[in-house]
Amino acid sequence: MKFAFALKTVCVLGIFTWLSACSDDESQVTNIRLAHTLDVQHPVHMALEHMNSELLRISNGKMALRIFPSGQLGSEREIIELLQIGSLGMTKVSASSLEAFVPQMKVFSLPYLFQDQTHFWNTLQGEIGQRLLDAGSQYRVKGLGYFDAGSRSFYTTKQKVEKPQDLNGLKIRVMNSQSAVEMVNTIGGAATPVSFGELYTALQQGIVAGAENNPPSFYYSKHYEVSQYYILDEHTSIPDVIIIGTHMWNNLSDQEQAWLTQAMHLATEYQKQLWAESTQMSLEKVKEAGVTVLKADKSLFQNSVQPIFDELKGSDLEPLINEIKALGQANE
Repeated sequence: MKFAFALKTVCVLGIFTWLSACSDDESQVTNIRLAHTLDVQHPVHMALEHMNSELLRISNGKMALRIFPSGQLGSEREIIELLQIGSLGMTKVSASSLEAFVPQMKVFSLPYLFQDQTHFWNTLQGEIGQRLLDAGSQYRVKGLGYFDAGSRSFYTTKQKVEKPQDLNGLKIRVMNSQSAVEMVNTIGGAATPVSFGELYTALQQGIVAGAENNPPSFYYSKHYEVSQYYILDEHTSIPDVIIIGTHMWNNLSDQEQAWLTQAMHLATEYQKQLWAESTQMSLEKVKEAGVTVLKADKSLFQNSVQPIFDELKGSDLEPLINEIKALGQANE
């Protein structure tokens, strides 16, 4: 199958191949394959569809995204690796999934780093956020922008959690992220990495006693069907990141790069709105399904994770942490 690729005459065949034959014909469309792991009803997927619509509009039909949702082309890590070798164009991944490729992204997994949404977005859409997007270039990925992934909170199948001590000894599913493991273990839980696709069964069979995620993911994954409690402690705000392989980016013309950058900006603003609406709807739906949604005393949880920040004193990450905290204080 052929996919246009700006002003090059390359044709590569294979299931994961996205590069295609191109010509000097200006009417040729530049298609970029974009894969992600989320359901088509998820607000992130809808925002990516919006990004494609805007890209088609801005470029007068000369540039488009071809989106492969629901993990069709692999897990987040597998998709990132496809970007690195030039076998895929773009993807949406959690900042946590980028930790292994862009170590500075670990900062987003730190609990209670951001004071509020204003502080969060001032960081992401300012100089700090751009610097982190650019930090992936040496790993052959370039960040284009961020999507809101809300705040992650704990949910459990049987045991009500209202304070950190209630997590003591409970097996809590976390992403395959050292930062996530450390956070849950520090609070007192027993962090247990499990793939997202296997989590429903793990909760149902009691392999884990709970997990942590944002409200839309809790709802769309149907984890509320096997979980009785959801406590809104909102321990981390880990954004999604839209990334493009540097091989893809470097082969786009300046005009195509500008089109894609503009479409990214428009999609971000659209996704913020979708996310807020989806969060409210998701909480209403899980309550209707019988889940007890609890408000946490965040100060208790904040105190429980202070050892994480104490251990980071003198580390390479400390200057970035202080910079982010200072930005929040400046906006008080």
